[in-house]
Amino acid sequence: MLGRRSAMLGHSSGTDSDGWSCLSYLSFLCRYFRWWYKKTRIEKKPAFIDLLCAVPLQQIYGCPLGGIGGGTITRGWRGEFCRWQLNPGIYHYETVIANQFTVCLRCKGQTIYQQVLSVERPNTLQGWNWGYCGHYAFYHALYPRAWMVYELPGQNVVLTCRQVSPVIPHDYKDSSLPVGVFIWEVENGRDEDVDVSIMFSLQNGTGTEEDRSGGHWNEPFAFEKQGERVAGVLLHHCTSVNPFTFAISAREKAGTAVTHLTAFNPVGSGREVWRDLLQDGRLDSPADKSSPTEKGEVTAAAVCASCRVPARGHRTLELALAWDMPRVHFGSKEKLHLRRYTRFFGSGGDAAPALSHHALTHYEEWEKKIEAWQKPILENSQLPSWYKSALFNELYFMTDGGTIWVELPPDCCAEDLQGPAGACFSHLLPVLREYGRFAYLEGQEYRMYNTYDVHFYASFALVMLWPKLQISLQYDIAVTVVNEDVQPRQYLMCGQTAQVKLKNVVPHDIGDPGDEPWQRVNAYVMHDTADWKDLNLKFVLQVYRDYYLTHDSLYLRDMWPVCQAVMESELKFDTDNDGLIENGGFADQTYDAWVVNGASAYCGGLWLAAVCTMCKMAEVLGDTEIRQKYTDILSKGKEAFERMLWNGKYYNYDSSGSETSGSIMSDQCAGQWFLGACGLDQGEFEVFPKSHVVSALKTIFEKNVMSFAGGTMGAVNGMRPDGVPDTSSVQSDEVWIGVVYALAATMIQEGLVEEGFHTAEGCYRTVWERLGMAFQTPEAYREKKVYRSLAYMRPLSIWSMQLALERRDSQASAPLQPSQVPIHP
Repeated sequence: MLGRRSAMLGHSSGTDSDGWSCLSYLSFLCRYFRWWYKKTRIEKKPAFIDLLCAVPLQQIYGCPLGGIGGGTITRGWRGEFCRWQLNPGIYHYETVIANQFTVCLRCKGQTIYQQVLSVERPNTLQGWNWGYCGHYAFYHALYPRAWMVYELPGQNVVLTCRQVSPVIPHDYKDSSLPVGVFIWEVENGRDEDVDVSIMFSLQNGTGTEEDRSGGHWNEPFAFEKQGERVAGVLLHHCTSVNPFTFAISAREKAGTAVTHLTAFNPVGSGREVWRDLLQDGRLDSPADKSSPTEKGEVTAAAVCASCRVPARGHRTLELALAWDMPRVHFGSKEKLHLRRYTRFFGSGGDAAPALSHHALTHYEEWEKKIEAWQKPILENSQLPSWYKSALFNELYFMTDGGTIWVELPPDCCAEDLQGPAGACFSHLLPVLREYGRFAYLEGQEYRMYNTYDVHFYASFALVMLWPKLQISLQYDIAVTVVNEDVQPRQYLMCGQTAQVKLKNVVPHDIGDPGDEPWQRVNAYVMHDTADWKDLNLKFVLQVYRDYYLTHDSLYLRDMWPVCQAVMESELKFDTDNDGLIENGGFADQTYDAWVVNGASAYCGGLWLAAVCTMCKMAEVLGDTEIRQKYTDILSKGKEAFERMLWNGKYYNYDSSGSETSGSIMSDQCAGQWFLGACGLDQGEFEVFPKSHVVSALKTIFEKNVMSFAGGTMGAVNGMRPDGVPDTSSVQSDEVWIGVVYALAATMIQEGLVEEGFHTAEGCYRTVWERLGMAFQTPEAYREKKVYRSLAYMRPLSIWSMQLALERRDSQASAPLQPSQVPIHP
């Protein structure tokens, strides 16, 4: 089991050991504890970062179920249902033991084998046959699909459960659906026919105390459309806020019988359920709905699909889980939001049967689309296997990142979104009306939506796979830029008071799911981010990158005035008018615990990249005045950047002359990374000398990668020139997985392909194999098995590696040779 670093680790919570006295540190702790007590004990709301109650590591998770923005349910690699995110942005880490698949085999009218397909031996449902031997089960996942293979001992029968969710690139309908399908392939190796039944049991609820609140009930259903029929049970979870309905169902077809049990007690012995199935491989199928539960009572239901499998033959049984929570409130309960899928299935709370039917009759089409998307990468022998796994499996966070995708209210107008001070976004309403509003958390432990300094890295997955959602997100950010929130508040880290949001400044985030996102932004109360140097720049860079990849000129025209406004706001940080911004001597960027002073490689590089894209956008839009303005700034800034930071091998961390200003920062080429992704890394738009970039990357590989943990754990954020990690802050000696993937992409862009893959592989092997953190990739870890912030947004940046590879292949006269991309054992 891994150690858990104490409260003060990293993003939104770190402190610099050199810059803080014990008194300052204690003052922060007092402020934080007062804030935490008020939030959690008085207001009864979760803290957006809870330093006192960290989520414990459980090395159990597998591929989550569900599409984008409708909530998720995670199944573990042992088949258990163990992580729930139905209320937007709020998680329950409960394994609900009644949620199981059970197999029954019958030959010649006799039951010969009946087994819960679980290795557990629980204290409840003891009338069931538990304790399946794990040596006979195998799990594989390639998001959004997973496979569980069960070799039934002594039976010569093999079951393969294929789990499918509708997560399909460039699909804005089915990708929003809250469903998962379980396709059971049955292979009969016997010389006689076998009757096979798969029973799917499910508790009404998510395993929390709310399951015992009373008033929940179940009812059987059947839904037929276009000659296709599905049947099962609806489990109505009737809470005052965000009620929902589960549907467990199976597809009826020739040779397949579907039966059900409307209700049973999931905390009793379960003998009546077991005997019912044991008797004939079917359930009794009562027609009546159940009575509402009493307070303190829990209920569950089951559906069973059965078929005869001929000797040496093969058959398929298809079951599904759907959930319908169409109308949702965030924690403030102020506004009602309609999830995206309600556009297609209605918002009345009665869509579960239709969702089930759609899932069971369309999953084959989904799989064809998923295979067509993944196949070129999976069949590319030049790419290592670990990369293929990481590329697709890291996408789990697109759905399981507290993700919410909602429709605009029908009567919504521009002023509702922009306020009276809003600029004229001519395509704001058309975009949001067509594609809705999208938000995902910084991390499952860091509950802020669309945390923008981190989304900068993760956004590659969104713009490459669902570009309209990236455009929608950017419009929402643009709206917040032109507005302000003058309400004062105290910031916890230093104790200063400032207003919540300044005009013409990009927000840190668009809100807390425990409050009212979009309406109240900047849930982050650690620092006043109005003085952060990277947020405005990251907006400008994303605007051009989005335009470059989508060719959406209407979007570019709408964003252009906002880009000018945030860059004008940023210019105040160039205090000496040398064309280069300066950092303020404190943690004022995404590395919010790592003090930086003066010109810096990270923010200075992002600044020059943003200035370059301003020149390019002005050229595209024919704005000669702005183009000349930023061309002049770029010319001065490039000279200052090289003069103040280049030391002959790499760019110094900053120009302060402090003891650590010469540290080697793994993220020092972030500006070049984005320029390369935008095609602005050569010719007249070359900002950083090619030889300098390559030298810096080689130095990072030598020092931050190969001199750290034997070259097996990726790149440490900061390394001293003598090969010792920079320990001046709690972030400088961490590895940030998302930063490492971005660094690897930069290396690939610059021709250091082998170095790029080796660097990224260290992170994959560490997280997914050595630390057992599958489907909960953290923000950071250190060399000695210390990690921070489970299930984090930034590692989605691995898709920038894919973009770099695609761009490189398109430019190359011949494809990469296998020797250039080593596959390590």
